Order: sequence, then C-alpha cells, then structure tokens
Amino acid sequence: MTRVAILPADHVLDLVLNRRPGRLWAASFAGALTLTILLAAGVVVLLVRGVGIWGIDMPVAWGFAITDYVWWIGIGMGGTFISAALYLTRQPWRTALSRYAEAMTVFAVSVSGIFPILHLGRPWFFYWLMPYPDRIGLWPQWRSSLSWDFFAITAYLIVSVLYFYMGMLPDMAALRDGARSRGRQVVYGLLALGWRGEARHWQRHRTLMLLWAAVAVPLVFSVHSMVALDFSVGQVAGWHSTIFPPFFVAGALFSGCAMVLVLGIPMRRSLGLETIITIDHFEKLARLMLAIGLIVAYGYVMEVFTAYYSGDAQEIALARNRFGGAYAWVYWSTIGCNSLALQALWWRRVRTSLPALMVVGILVLVGMWMERFMLIVTSIYRERLPSSWGMFYPTLWDFAFLFGSIGLFLALFLLFVRYLPVLPVFELRQEGETP
Repeated sequence: MTRVAILPADHVLDLVLNRRPGRLWAASFAGALTLTILLAAGVVVLLVRGVGIWGIDMPVAWGFAITDYVWWIGIGMGGTFISAALYLTRQPWRTALSRYAEAMTVFAVSVSGIFPILHLGRPWFFYWLMPYPDRIGLWPQWRSSLSWDFFAITAYLIVSVLYFYMGMLPDMAALRDGARSRGRQVVYGLLALGWRGEARHWQRHRTLMLLWAAVAVPLVFSVHSMVALDFSVGQVAGWHSTIFPPFFVAGALFSGCAMVLVLGIPMRRSLGLETIITIDHFEKLARLMLAIGLIVAYGYVMEVFTAYYSGDAQEIALARNRFGGAYAWVYWSTIGCNSLALQALWWRRVRTSLPALMVVGILVLVGMWMERFMLIVTSIYRERLPSSWGMFYPTLWDFAFLFGSIGLFLALFLLFVRYLPVLPVFELRQEGETP
C-alpha cells in the first residue's frame, strides 16, 4: 500500500484544523494557566495594598518589576529582528523561524507593558502618561522615563501586531477554506479580511510586508535605545553611560535569539516539524547568537574599562563592589551564563546538538535577567553616603510576578500553537513550488 507524503504546508494546517491537543499541551497549558492566576492574584493584592508588597525600599526603589520589564521587552525585540531583518535580506532559512518568533514578540511586549503600569504606585491613573485632551490642563511629565516607556511600548506593540497579523492573512484564508465547522469558517473568514489570493492581493501583500519589515528593524534599535536612556540619563554611578543604547540593543537581540531556541526546540519535537525546522536552522541561529553574544561580552569589558578610565571614584567603587560585594554572586553568574557558557557555540558539535542548545539558551535567558537585576540593584543599593546604604531583599510577591509573567507568556504562546499556524503556510507552499 502506497503512502502519500504530506506536504509541509498541509502538515502545518492539519495541526490547527484536525489535530486535537495532546496530554503534553494540556499539562503545559494547565501549568502556565496556574502561574497566570498567580500573577492575577498578585495584581489584585498590589492594587489593594500598594507596591509595598514588593521588596523595594529606599534606596533601592527599583527592583524586580523594572528588571522584568527590561527583560521581557528585550526578548520581544529579538523576535522582530530575526523575522524582519532576515526578510529584508532574503534569507531562505527565515521561513522555519519567522512566524513563531513574531508571535513571541507580540506576547513578550504585551507582558512587558504590565510592569511600568504596576510600578506607578497608583496604576489606575496610568492614562496620565499619555497626552489626552482634558479640561484641567493635565499633561505628561516629558522628563519622566515612564512617558517614554509608554510611547515606546505602544509604538512597538502596534507595529509588531500589524506585522504579525498582516503576514498571516493568506494563512487565515487557507484555514477558512479548510475548516469543517461553521464556527471556524466564520472566525477565520473574518480574520482573513476577504483574502481571495488574487494577483493584486499578493502584490499589495508583498509591498506591505516589505514596508512593515523596513519599519520594524530600525524600531528595534530605537525603542530599546530609549529603554537604555531610562537609565543613562540618570546621574547614578553605573547608569550614566553612553554605551548603554548599543549595549541594551545587543542584549535584547541576544535574549531574543535564546528564547527562539528555547521555544523552537520542544515545539519542533512535539508538533512533528522535524522535516521543516531542521538542525541546520538552529545551527544558523546559534551562530547568530554567538556573534551577538560576543558584542554583549565586549559591553561587559567596556563597562569595567570605562569605570577605571574615567577616574571617577564612585564608578570605580561600584565596579569593585560588583566584583566582590554583597551581590557579587549575581555579577559572576551573569558573566558565566552570558559569556562563558556561550563559548561552547564555537564547536559545531554543540551547535548541532539540540539538548546542548537548549541548555545554552536557558542559561542565556537566566543570565540576561540577572544582568538586568545586577544593573539596577547594584547601582543604587550603595549611594554616595554610607548612611543611605541599604540592601534589597525580594519578597514572595516579587517572585510571584516574575514567574506569573512567564506563565502568562507561555499561556499565550500555547494558545497560538493550538489555534494558529506556527509556520507561514504560504511561504512553505512557495518554497515547495520553486524548482
């Protein structure tokens, strides 16, 4: 009996239309939903009791919330860069990674936007950050980095959602045409926006995607440079540095590549995408992560060099404190996860080993979070006056918000895997038709 080979595009559509979620998906979603409920409970408690439930105090008035914010928005930046930059440069291996990298961007940026609002102290007045017309002359404080964050996150989220959604229009039409139930036909039909696959549709779609990619790539650099300016405009030792914008951008791309690996490796196995997402795709992504990671390591060296070269006693004291102070373990863990573990990617055997790539990816994500924590806390827990010194001790609610945000991100991603194509179906079909 002859078996008919299933085309890659048909397999991706079949995962959405015909395949029921297995036990692994159900267990993963249940765990993610539990963490999301923990985050919701934390938000309720924070609204009732205030930000005092966190470990923040004077002088450490910024803690886990801002660390989580910078970490999540950095992950989002990396996803868009991988998809849009590879699209502009016409890289053929982009197809296997672009769709779920774009989804990762949308979900990560959405999660990141929660933390600046919650950190306001009175989050129900978050709309004060935007220049809305009112009758009492209330306008944003333009010198506040919170206003900058509002505009940066809003602009980037709009561009990311549109870029993600516009790329799925042909696939929505394919789901509409392949759906059996009337409900799915209506839902996917509405999302397809009347797509019929006409020549003028394809022409305008290519033009629109090219324009959005051209907008998204420079936005990655501008938005995360703005996030870096949140720190570098402050007159605080360890923050007031001109290298922060490129350093933050490199860190964002670094953590984004790591998250694409961490999400893609188990997704590839559980959905049976081995023939589409190959080892070669992950090997190329590992090379890209190695190159960006070397830039991040250069940034660590330059931070120390700049401190000593400046001759500023406070900068030098801060550098020495990071080496051997109360939070030295955070600094050296950051170096170990982000710089030392990365050196394993010089060997092709490691770059082609999925378990090894998974370990390196997780270490990089942990290291980038610890780097943000180290940057924030170690710069402000020792002020110039010894009378102003104070330690930061995170509370259980700090960890609840951290792991709850991870749960929310994973819950959104798992829903995406269940109800939307994880790979661009129309691009897979085009590749199959290309001789």
